[in-house]
Amino acid sequence: MIRIFIGFDSREKVAYHVLSHSISRRSSQPASITPLMLGSLGPLMWRERHPLQSTEFSFSRFLTPYLCDFDGWSIFMDCDMLVLDDIARLWALRNDAYAVMVCKHDHVPEEDRKFLGQPQTKYQKKNWSSVMLFNNARCRALTPDYVNTASGLELHQFKWLKDDGLIGELPLRWNHLVDYNDPIDDPANLHFTIGGPYFDDYRDCSHAVLWRAELADMTSAG
Repeated sequence: MIRIFIGFDSREKVAYHVLSHSISRRSSQPASITPLMLGSLGPLMWRERHPLQSTEFSFSRFLTPYLCDFDGWSIFMDCDMLVLDDIARLWALRNDAYAVMVCKHDHVPEEDRKFLGQPQTKYQKKNWSSVMLFNNARCRALTPDYVNTASGLELHQFKWLKDDGLIGELPLRWNHLVDYNDPIDDPANLHFTIGGPYFDDYRDCSHAVLWRAELADMTSAG
């Protein structure tokens, strides 16, 4: 079973459901998909929202290994994505030499604001944590206490690991930053990180046609 956790934000409900649909209908293996909703996490997530926190799941994503009892592997994904390939191919890239595996972008956004006027923070390893393959047993530092008290940079820059050598690298096609990265022929996962076509201001962004086609397929009666 491929265990997938998706960040859930109440302002991006349709994005979550479209992403889930895009994963399920292309997967060649059974997959369980769990939304990381603050309301369902209850006492596991008590930290106050930070002014620079642009989504409800900015920090709750790091509870994924704990929610798996620090056993096996799991995938975390932001909700503002669209999977175009078989998620089993991403799953097959797991490597026990690493504690976590990510797409290692060199991403320095120029703008100060993104969707809905949210702050666009800039830091090293930006967007690395938006798709993560967790080797759960090697991520035991990510207890609820730590996730609720560590700084944003400590979490998103993987300072909970002993060294960066424990961070494995995934092909960038599994986290293609729409309208940032140069176009490629075979993106496996589109990431609408600046804003997706479900927001009026970004309805004509690159690959919006693909996202709307996925929405139509999800809502069709056939």
